[in-house]
Amino acid sequence: MNRKTLVLPAVVGLLAPVLVACGGTDGGSGGGGAIVVGTTDQFTATADAPAPLDPAYAYDTGAWNVLRQTIQTLMHAPRGGGEPVPDAAQSCSFTDNASESYRCKLRSGLQFADGTPITADDVKFSIERVRDIDADNGTAALLANIDTIEANGDEVAFHLATPDATFPYKLSTPAAGIVSKKNYEGKKLRDGFQVDGSGPYTMKTETKGENISRVVFTKNPKYQGDLKLLNDKVELRSFPDAASMGKVLEDGDIDVMTRAMSPEQIKDLSENPKKGIELTEMPGLEIRYLGFNTNDPSVKNKAVRQAMAAVVDRGHIAGEVYGSTAEPLYSLIPTSIAAHTNSFYNKYGEPSRSKAAEILSAANITTPVKLKLHYTTDHYGAGTAKEFEALKNQLNATKLFDVTVEGAEWSKFRPAQKHGDYAVYGLGWFPDFPDPDNYIAPFLDKGNFLNTPYVSTVVRDLIPQSRRSADRTAASKAFTQMQDIVANDVPVLPLWQGKQYVAARVGVTGVERVLNSSSDLQLWELGRGSA
Repeated sequence: MNRKTLVLPAVVGLLAPVLVACGGTDGGSGGGGAIVVGTTDQFTATADAPAPLDPAYAYDTGAWNVLRQTIQTLMHAPRGGGEPVPDAAQSCSFTDNASESYRCKLRSGLQFADGTPITADDVKFSIERVRDIDADNGTAALLANIDTIEANGDEVAFHLATPDATFPYKLSTPAAGIVSKKNYEGKKLRDGFQVDGSGPYTMKTETKGENISRVVFTKNPKYQGDLKLLNDKVELRSFPDAASMGKVLEDGDIDVMTRAMSPEQIKDLSENPKKGIELTEMPGLEIRYLGFNTNDPSVKNKAVRQAMAAVVDRGHIAGEVYGSTAEPLYSLIPTSIAAHTNSFYNKYGEPSRSKAAEILSAANITTPVKLKLHYTTDHYGAGTAKEFEALKNQLNATKLFDVTVEGAEWSKFRPAQKHGDYAVYGLGWFPDFPDPDNYIAPFLDKGNFLNTPYVSTVVRDLIPQSRRSADRTAASKAFTQMQDIVANDVPVLPLWQGKQYVAARVGVTGVERVLNSSSDLQLWELGRGSA
């Protein structure tokens, strides 16, 4: 592995520069009808998760990508990235120098899709509802710093418990989506798949058993906001795997193939282009990692976790399993975020059995350490199973570990992980917003989405300190300290960060903008004909 590829990027702003390789999408037949988009995201309602599309519960990329089309937020991520801009709001700003009071004025004429007017009271109700329900998925943690909300006519003011310069980003997430009191109870989740809002589209779903098979998004004539829709209708189809999704793209039954394409598909389309299909590479901020239930006897001693960190070969996993679509990651914060440091590499260096053996011996850990690694079979793509087989083989080859692996569907995996049933488990993270805070707080702050028993009081003190300055580069020292603590205690073990790709049929425009760097699906960018 060439360490020169992992140098610390210069701290020049929130995001270090990233190269965008865009596929051409001009031309085409200009045919009408819904633009059909494929995804391998699964949308399932179960006894453990009966309300997968309720903004008070939803906290995964797939669900959020449905909500972003239908539920409006005060702010939204602008085209091309950068700081959030008003959507349902006409204007928003901090009203003090300490980043503790934030006020928004709503656009005039705002309505839900059924024609009901939207007021500041609806905004207050929606955000307080998320906090009151406080679902175990961790969604409410994004809004936990709100102390009080004032609503007056077309203005809403948020008073924060501690300064938070990232608050506008949090108001741009579906957790802060505006919902109607007519359709959503204040202290109870809305079961099923129905979603009502004031976003750019209305939606109808088709289901098979407990799963959504397709969602049809139709342009909402009542929408008042910042987004410009380049189509009238988009259909989102869910496929069980990347191979079946790729086949229907080649057959012409869908127009666009999004997350998650398999590494083999990406390699094939790159090296052997298919007639009428173009592949677009875009910057991504996805990371993958192992998480630990630090109360489980098998990994409670951090020496076990440190030994795993010392011996795992990230370069092999990234190269052999994911090829050019992934690169090794040595921190929770990816390399393209300016506050990144290679904390794990700095502490453990290149993979070393002898170093791992020393760590275990010094802690009087009997070897081989018996572990089971758990992963989800249907949430991150076909490469996950191969990744965990590679991890198992790496760890077992040292004779320091006796590892088995076990996969489960996301609908079973995620509840079991939250309940603490797994000692070691694999997850991915697509950021809620592109700030280093969002790679630390969701994992380590109070009410985190992992429901981890691990607590670092130092980190929990540093998180609010890091949010004080609107100049995010000023927080780099705090983030460096937090990354070093994670590398020492290993409550999570970063593995790799990925790029993202979209394949589309010629004649579909806006493909290079359908996913932003946070993997937010922006279906309104798609069109037909000339770009």
